[in-house]
Amino acid sequence: MPGANALFIAPARRRPRKHNHWKNREDAPIRQLETLQADLQPLASSPSAADRPASPAEVKPLRIALLGYRSQPHGGGQGVYLRYLSKALVDAGHTVDVISGPPYPHLDPRVRLITLPSLDLFENGLLSLRPRHLRSLTNIIEWTSKLTGGFAEPYTFGRRAVKYLKHHSGDYDLVHDNQSLSYGMLQIQDMGLPLVTTVHHPITSDLRIALNAARNPWERLLIRRWHAFLGMQTRVVRQLRNIVTVSDCSRQDIARDFGLQPAGISLVHNGIDTEVFRPLPGVERNPLRLMATCSADAPLKGLRYLLKAFAILLRSEPHLELLLVGKPKPGGQTEKLVRRLGIGDRIQFVSGISTEQMVQYYAEASIAVVPSVYEGFGLPAGEAMACGVPVVSTDGGALPEVVGEAGVIVPKKDAEALAEAIAGLLRDPGRREELSARGRQRIEDLFCWHVCARQMADYYRQVIADANG
Repeated sequence: MPGANALFIAPARRRPRKHNHWKNREDAPIRQLETLQADLQPLASSPSAADRPASPAEVKPLRIALLGYRSQPHGGGQGVYLRYLSKALVDAGHTVDVISGPPYPHLDPRVRLITLPSLDLFENGLLSLRPRHLRSLTNIIEWTSKLTGGFAEPYTFGRRAVKYLKHHSGDYDLVHDNQSLSYGMLQIQDMGLPLVTTVHHPITSDLRIALNAARNPWERLLIRRWHAFLGMQTRVVRQLRNIVTVSDCSRQDIARDFGLQPAGISLVHNGIDTEVFRPLPGVERNPLRLMATCSADAPLKGLRYLLKAFAILLRSEPHLELLLVGKPKPGGQTEKLVRRLGIGDRIQFVSGISTEQMVQYYAEASIAVVPSVYEGFGLPAGEAMACGVPVVSTDGGALPEVVGEAGVIVPKKDAEALAEAIAGLLRDPGRREELSARGRQRIEDLFCWHVCARQMADYYRQVIADANG
């Protein structure tokens, strides 16, 4: 994979650890921190080396803990990252536990999910607090932060993760945190557990974009309050020993915003599951359907520019349809803009769908649009390309790295340029066919999860070797 750090090293020396495993990972129950049972039994043997991707030297499989403070499988990239990285690592013969706060990811059955329940106030609301919750200082911190407009989930997840790993550090060779960047990660690092942290992109980018989209000083104040956790993340990231990111664009942005050296940040591109995200030749495309997947009310995702572009397109193509995978906030900016533009009857919002349904929607779409202002990698673009859908994308963040010359790239925040590019593809079925084939090939060649897992495992072994010094 061009640009990725493929680290081929000798097998790492590891300290002996106590082996506490479930008898059969396929039948392993979900565990909760409060209800953990001491019924651990020996695991069945891992797949043979013949079943794993080849490596320069035969090495023992690793026992990996993947951490995710919020792992929504459909509303963001973090749940997708945990799902497919864990699956690819298991395919390579490693043992993987995903330790997550709610909402929980959808995982391969061979991957054990260990749940760390929170108050999940964004789902349950402030009125869900009960007297029993007050027995936990972590719960109190989470509730009072939400009451005052803050977002404490990364911090409180870190506290819960430390509590769990203090009792189970011997179960793992390495811990891999998926961008919580909480103070708890420094405690885990100080416990002697080799720690790797993925930073997909600096949330400072989200803050700048949200502030620019704010309409008044009060809204800007609320935005700054919600992003107050960035102070913690900035302090933590500067003390972490092993940081990896998913694109060169993100590497440069992380270094700039957090005051780090780019050379000190490793790079392993994300992957796309090309067995799941694939063309469906038997499904007929709707020549007038556009499709996009984005968090409807997040300024970072640029949906308002797509909606404005769609309104422009409807002037000359009134039967055009737009399918949006996302759920707009009732009464939020997206709903208001749709009403103001008068395009509601030509838009369909869908949410909470399965991956299989997502692939079906891609197969039915004529063009996939990625209007993001910024992407640390750009999973929606990669998944659409893997499904053989021609892509029109902005140049936001790392999107040009993913799309390359296999799609049409336009300037971010430019509704007219977006409309012009879409209109050009709608008029040119031959060009759509060409981009469909090139997009699929590019993903197969450069962005495969098995390549990602192999490179990540090599990186893990280097980190373990350095820790054992």
